[in-house]
Amino acid sequence: MSGDGPERHEKMRGATRVLHDILADLTRAAPENAAPPPEDAPTATPTAALGDVVDRLDERAFGFLLLLLALPCCLPFVYLLPQIVALPMLALAGQMAMGTRHPWLPKKLHDRRFEIADFSSVLSRAEKYMGWLERIATPRFRPVTSPLALRIIGGLLLLPIASILTPLPGTNTIPGIGVAIAALGIIERDGVLVIGGLLIGFIWVFLLVFVGAETLHLIKDWLTARV
Repeated sequence: MSGDGPERHEKMRGATRVLHDILADLTRAAPENAAPPPEDAPTATPTAALGDVVDRLDERAFGFLLLLLALPCCLPFVYLLPQIVALPMLALAGQMAMGTRHPWLPKKLHDRRFEIADFSSVLSRAEKYMGWLERIATPRFRPVTSPLALRIIGGLLLLPIASILTPLPGTNTIPGIGVAIAALGIIERDGVLVIGGLLIGFIWVFLLVFVGAETLHLIKDWLTARV
């Protein structure tokens, strides 16, 4: 692809900027904006389906979708939403591991609608933290983002994504950041970011398992002492 092509244009804008543009396009096309509501009816909030986002992405759709879904997980004190988006994230990582070239979503997930304003707000908040990464992202270590390597990356991402489902306060933030960084690396074909994101995710999983095992051990000792 030439240096003046769409890929270069998206690279200059950054991944979150591309997502902002997609959400703006979806807002204009939202069925709630198709016709003005009656005067006495409340204004409907524009919504879009997850499949609408997929349809507007290029061959790096796995990275874009993982980034879009990981952003709510990156923010502290966001509850329930991270556990909801972790399920399609697991499906995406699993498809990567199986070597699927383009994301496929079950019809229920494909048609799952969300309020565009809510995701735009999350994206704006996360952009404050992701902006500096987008500025340093550049194609590096291309073998790490090759088709074969992406299958391995998909399999590895299953662990930190699964840890987001842990029903404890704050357990979504660190793995969410790791997945978001790896996803940004996939988008920008930056092997350094992919490796960095995976390391963050796996360090978190190790700590979660270690702390969980130690807690169970202490509980067992306490129960034994009481008996």
